[in-house]
Amino acid sequence: MLNRRIFLSQALAAPLLGEDWPQFRGPSGQGHSTEKGLAQQWSDTKNVRWKVAIPGLGWSSPSIVGNRLWLTTATENGASLRLLCMDAQTGKLQQDTEVFRVRDKGPGIHAKNSFASPTAIVDGDRVYVHYGFYGTAGVSTNGEILWKQTLKYEPQHGPGGSPALFEDLLIFSCDGFDAQFVVALDAGSGRVRWKTARGKGNQAYTTPLVINVGGKPQLVSPGAHRAYSYDPRTGKELWHIEYGEGFSNVPRAVYAHGLVYICSGFFQPVLFAVRPDGKGNVTKSHVAWSYPRAVPLTPSPIVVGDELYMVSDNGVATCLDAKAGSVNWQQRLGGNHSASPVFADGRVYFLSEEGECVVIAPGKQFRELARNSIPERTLASLAISGKAIYLRGERSLYRFEV
Repeated sequence: MLNRRIFLSQALAAPLLGEDWPQFRGPSGQGHSTEKGLAQQWSDTKNVRWKVAIPGLGWSSPSIVGNRLWLTTATENGASLRLLCMDAQTGKLQQDTEVFRVRDKGPGIHAKNSFASPTAIVDGDRVYVHYGFYGTAGVSTNGEILWKQTLKYEPQHGPGGSPALFEDLLIFSCDGFDAQFVVALDAGSGRVRWKTARGKGNQAYTTPLVINVGGKPQLVSPGAHRAYSYDPRTGKELWHIEYGEGFSNVPRAVYAHGLVYICSGFFQPVLFAVRPDGKGNVTKSHVAWSYPRAVPLTPSPIVVGDELYMVSDNGVATCLDAKAGSVNWQQRLGGNHSASPVFADGRVYFLSEEGECVVIAPGKQFRELARNSIPERTLASLAISGKAIYLRGERSLYRFEV
C-alpha cells in the first residue's frame, strides 16, 4: 500500500520523492512534483503521447499511482456519478463504475462547476471518491464499491472541495447555507468518526490540508468568515482566524516557512500568512502578514523556495516574498483562472480556463518560458507523473511528454 505518511508530509515545504500523483495537488497536497524532463511546450498535436475522450463532464483532476489513472466524471447530465480507471501509459479505459445514481440534484450547480469536481484519493488498494453532498465512497482498485456515505447539507453551487486522508480517516468540509461542519469518516467502513460544527456563516468549497506543527498534526480547513485548525484525530478546534465577510472560498491552504497561507474568499479576497502555533482566536496575535490585491477566489497559491505565487481568477499573477509578504512582481497572464498552479522540473505552470498554460521560471523577476494552448475549456488542475503532464479538458484527457 502507499505509505499514508505522504499525506502528513503536507507539512513539509519541500516536495516528496516519488512519481505518483495520488490526490488533489499531488503527493504533498501543495502542487509540487519531483519529476524531471517534462514538456515545456505542447499543443493539441505537439508532444501529445495520447488524447482520449472522457464521457460526461467533471472538473476533478487525475490521480495517478503506478500505471493506473483514476478520474471521476458525471454522465446523463449529472444523474450518474462515475469513477473511471485508465491505463496511464496508453489512455485505454480499464474500468467504468457508477458510484452514485442521483435522483434529486438539489439546488443545482454553478455554471463553472460540475457534478464531479472533487478529486479522488488513491491509497494502496482503495480509491476514495467524493461528490460533495451527493455522497462519498470507498472503492477497491478492482472496481468494487466497498462503502457509501451521504451527509446532507445545502451548498448553493454544487460539490467543490476534495477530501484529505490522514491515517485511517477521510476528512472533508461540508459548508452549506443550512449547516457548516467538518467530518472524518473511517476509511475502512465509511462510518462517521467525528463531526465538528463551525460557527454559522455561509458556503465554502475548500480542501483541508494536514500539516505538522512541533511534531503534532493539524488539519487546516478554511471556511466562510473564518479559517480553522483542528486536531485531525478528534476534530477538536485548535485555533481560528476571522476575516469578516469572506465566504465561498475555494483555494486550498499551503504551508511553508512556518506559516499557513489562507485565502479568504468573496467579496474582497485577502491572503493571510498565519503562524499555526496559537490557541483559540489568533486573528490579532498570529497573523504574520496579509496581502489584499489580486488574491484568488478559486486557484490555490503555491510556495517555491522563498517565493509565494498566486494567480487571481481574472489572470493576474503575483509573486510575494513568502516570509515577509512584500511584492516581487505582478504580471497579467490573461484569461480566466480556476486551476491551481503546479511546480515541476524547475518551472511553474499556470493553466487558464480557456486552455492556455503559461509556463514561467520561478524567481524574483518575471520570466515567461512558454505559452501552450489546447482548443478546450480547462478548469481542472494539472497532474504530473512518470515524466508526463496530464491535462483534463472539457471533452478530453491529454498526456503530454517529450
